Amino acid sequence: MKYLLEKAWWEHLRETLKYSLYVITHPLDGFWDLTHEKRGSIGAANIIIALAVIVEVLRLTLTNFQFVSINMEYFNSVIVAMRILLPVFLWTVANWSLTTLMDGKGRMLEIYMSVCYALTPYVIINAIMILLSQFITFEEGAIYWVLAGFAALWTGILILAAMMMVHDYSLIKTLLSSLLTIVGMGVMVFIFVIFFSLVSDAAAYFISLYKEIMFRFM
Repeated sequence: MKYLLEKAWWEHLRETLKYSLYVITHPLDGFWDLTHEKRGSIGAANIIIALAVIVEVLRLTLTNFQFVSINMEYFNSVIVAMRILLPVFLWTVANWSLTTLMDGKGRMLEIYMSVCYALTPYVIINAIMILLSQFITFEEGAIYWVLAGFAALWTGILILAAMMMVHDYSLIKTLLSSLLTIVGMGVMVFIFVIFFSLVSDAAAYFISLYKEIMFRFM
């Protein structure tokens, strides 16, 4: 942890975080240099994904009720955070697992870092949308929804560009691997649900067995 006290480390973190602004406007060159020229860092990637989580929480809680309406009684920030963190985790693992079999050159940390950098437009545009929602009426809401769609589209294009550069794929191969990654994510979720269903059923069985034994002998 001594590096946290080093000025050079903080300077490097600042530069790699600032580099995210270049990546989102020059995606092909940006993502190539991000991994191959070491212009990015895991620290900056972690900050970006943390900002994405914070912005998502603020979007749901501070956006004008005309555009986002939630019941604060049932609001859970952990669940909201998982809506960002879980897809990134699943994409990273599924993409790495599949591209390893498809001659992909990207390592797992490089995939994770690239996906996090691709979230930069989501963070910036949604922060703007939170402020904008306070000043526009419902009739002017088309602006809000156009921005929301633009943020999602821009982020999706950046993720495709990131996978193309990280794995050194053609566009067709990138699209194919991305489609298979989405399928892989679905399979992982299915296995995860089945596993915990079995664990919960087993736990319920042993708890009921314990209660039955205690009932009979006490």
